[in-house]
Amino acid sequence: MWPAPDNPGVLDRMRTAHRTARAALDVRPERDAQEVWGWRGRTLSQPVIAADRPAWLRVASAPTGTLDTTFWDGSFAADKAIPDAVPRPRLCRCHDWTDEPWTYRAELYDRVTVRPVANSPSLHTAPDLPATWWAELRRALHHIATVTTDRYTIRQAYLDLAMPRFLGTPVTTTARTWTTAHGDFHFANLCAPTLRILDWEGWGLAPTGYDAATLYIYSLLVPTTAARIRRELGHLLDTPAGEFAELVVITEVLHGATRGDSLDLAHPARNRAAHILGRECLLPAGPRARSDACPVFEG
Repeated sequence: MWPAPDNPGVLDRMRTAHRTARAALDVRPERDAQEVWGWRGRTLSQPVIAADRPAWLRVASAPTGTLDTTFWDGSFAADKAIPDAVPRPRLCRCHDWTDEPWTYRAELYDRVTVRPVANSPSLHTAPDLPATWWAELRRALHHIATVTTDRYTIRQAYLDLAMPRFLGTPVTTTARTWTTAHGDFHFANLCAPTLRILDWEGWGLAPTGYDAATLYIYSLLVPTTAARIRRELGHLLDTPAGEFAELVVITEVLHGATRGDSLDLAHPARNRAAHILGRECLLPAGPRARSDACPVFEG
């Protein structure tokens, strides 16, 4: 979940799109329903009431002709490919339309009765999660990793370009093994006390340990929770692959900070990278790394 966009035009356009989607899918808004915004207003979700049950309606937007298919088709592909053993809301119906210069996709899901652990990707308060929840989490990660796919959450070309820019040199940029990942595995996408995993748009292949590393790095502001994650997911994190995955996630965090995202994580993330690398993370000499020089994800 992200703050509502500060651009009134984006607010109006996405709220209009959500009304269009409700009419097309024959659902009505729930009274006093809270808006849930995606990154920079790219998505807008709300609880709704369908004819037979409560549901959840998510509307995504992208400039027409520039769709990143990895993200655009991610939720639909996940519903077909991810095993039922992975707890998540199921996709009921979709509706696509274009209102130039924008293309929209509405996705109607079963409503889950539990809430996300956090209200932002960066964790700020320690959650009280039982051992059974962590066991569910480990099982889910195992099942996700078994999925065969040709989708990519992140690509080697990005690692080669971005890791030296944001971690300095020398740094190894080659992922030796790749495993299917959720791709956005932080506490704002994990529900409790019963585990449900939300937001599957970016799932695909990533360096082994990527999901565990994401959960850990995005929890660094709460040391007790970060330590719990290392205990519960040590089989994924306390390995050479896990350390490399942490450096990948740290690279993305530092890259995002150049665009104003997750600024609070930049300092602890850089400190964690220095611990792993055994040196300060000084940027290489030359032009300053710019957010438009390294696309974070490539479909």
